[in-house]
Amino acid sequence: MGTLTVGEVARDSGVSGSAVRFYERQGLITAARTGGNQRRFDADAACRIRVARVAQRVGLTVNEIRDLLAALPPGPQLADWEGLHDRLTAEAERRIRDLHAALDDIGSGRRLCDL
Repeated sequence: MGTLTVGEVARDSGVSGSAVRFYERQGLITAARTGGNQRRFDADAACRIRVARVAQRVGLTVNEIRDLLAALPPGPQLADWEGLHDRLTAEAERRIRDLHAALDDIGSGRRLCDL
């Protein structure tokens, strides 16, 4: 069972408690429940939230972020996080290329409706 409370995960990840609960509802992090029905999170919950926030800035949807984080095994090791880093970096670079192509189209002088 996890040991961190909602408040601890919120503090460690830099988000509010309601955001921690949102990320849990969306399946980006998971919690166990105590006998008193309180949430307890694993040590990597805050890291997962920080990664999710970066992925949101890249433009990934919650579903895409869920898929990205789902590729991590339980108790991820450094190599697992590095692999996630590489996948997120590649996706960010792909999106940047797509945006540059869109800017080129916009600046081409053609009518926007013809692009």
